[in-house]
Amino acid sequence: MYAIIQDGTRQYKVTKGELVTLDLKKELSPGKKIKFPKVLLFADKKNIKVGNPLVSGVQVAGEVTEHVKGKKITVQKFKRRKSYHIKKGHRQKYTVVKITQLSAT
Repeated sequence: MYAIIQDGTRQYKVTKGELVTLDLKKELSPGKKIKFPKVLLFADKKNIKVGNPLVSGVQVAGEVTEHVKGKKITVQKFKRRKSYHIKKGHRQKYTVVKITQLSAT
């Protein structure tokens, strides 16, 4: 049994008990519950429900486990003959969620 959910602008394929790394940091502390109202597809062993654009009657919920940072990305800007060069770094923040509930009514 799996579902495809949308969080922000990204879509994720999730199953029960799976750890999912969401692209944006959520303002929830670890241990808090989170619901995903945008379910695009739900499939179990016998049938598949495809939304137009969303599937009704399907609940996907999870629990925030931790907040992590991605690897460092270096950004450089340079203009020749102008004595202009800038070097910056960036680390994206992610939220790790464990899927606890995946059910259809």
